[in-house]
Amino acid sequence: MSDIKKVVLAYSGGLDTSVILKWLIKTYQCEVITFSADLGQEEELDGLKEKAIKTGAVKAYVEDLKEEFVKDYVFPAFRANAIYEGQYLLGTSIARPLISKRQIEIAQKEGADAVSHGATGKGNDQVRFELSYFALEPHIKIIAPWRDWDLNSRTMLMEFAKNHNIEIPQTPDKPYSTDRNLLHISYEGGVLEDPWEHATDDMFTMSVKPEHAPDIPEIIDITFQQGNPVAVNGKKMSPAVLLKKLNTIAGRNGIGRIDLVENRFVGMKSRGVYETPGGTVLRLAHMTVESITLDREVAHIRDSLIPKYSELIYNGFWFSPEMEILQKTIDETQKNVSGRVCLKLYKGGCHILGRESNQSLYDESFATFEQDDVYSPKDAQGFIRLNALRLRIRKLAKSKSS
Repeated sequence: MSDIKKVVLAYSGGLDTSVILKWLIKTYQCEVITFSADLGQEEELDGLKEKAIKTGAVKAYVEDLKEEFVKDYVFPAFRANAIYEGQYLLGTSIARPLISKRQIEIAQKEGADAVSHGATGKGNDQVRFELSYFALEPHIKIIAPWRDWDLNSRTMLMEFAKNHNIEIPQTPDKPYSTDRNLLHISYEGGVLEDPWEHATDDMFTMSVKPEHAPDIPEIIDITFQQGNPVAVNGKKMSPAVLLKKLNTIAGRNGIGRIDLVENRFVGMKSRGVYETPGGTVLRLAHMTVESITLDREVAHIRDSLIPKYSELIYNGFWFSPEMEILQKTIDETQKNVSGRVCLKLYKGGCHILGRESNQSLYDESFATFEQDDVYSPKDAQGFIRLNALRLRIRKLAKSKSS
């Protein structure tokens, strides 16, 4: 243990990481630098630096990474229409690579021997953090207290904090744990560990109950350029501002709530409840622009990559060679994905009203059911007979052998 001289800790200021900060100092007799990333979690960051120093940190970084988070992590995933197991929009998963990257950069700048995190030994985050650490700094040492210490209950953590004069948030106990950023908020554990237990209405933060949403539909439009959203209702915005705007609009219309049981990378199933209001609208709008701008075969090939791409994010392989090649391939498909989508938001539902693009492949003269002079229905006869040839031969062969 004595070879650890300096550690960079991913720090939120909550009970777990506050205890970890003091535990690292006590256990390793080392200096600890804290790093706190503002990804739009809407938590009070004022005083976090002072609290870290008071608890024993020699230096504390608190950085606003919201624009980088949305531009370089959320938007690339949405260009791919990423979704895990058909439901989860990867709100927690996509945040971990950025936190890890900046943590490693600080460790390199400060000459630290190790990095540490507060992820538990059962969850996915330990994998995501540590795969990213090793991908970016192969020789880094990693300290994962939840796999090493004997403080295995909230009561023990509270007692440790009390004995070491650690300030901890004085908030009522919640029967679940949460993680929030600009893309979503998740609720796991506690009462939700019973998959039959209903999520209560007072749990939700980013959206109203659909039944309580306005009785009048809200009509909006979103503009895309090369696969990325750039404007809402004609007003151009930065990535983070745009996503926050969509969260507000979709949230007040009761959009984006899901309740699912997912398969964790470590092998167990886990029940989670998620709110992703802006992301839910954004994914549908993006797919709609693609419907008129992507070639059929290109779209089908890209769609076949979505499960693998999403799995890589979920499992923590953002900084991997396979992710690099997938992202390049997907981004190549997005060069003509520009246009505008009109949507109706109403009591939890998001409905497409219209779409347009200067690069649209939709041609009314071909698609019309009225008379036209660009397409001959008779051409379909030979097309169908050629495609049916192998089916006819198969049936004839079966008839001969029976």
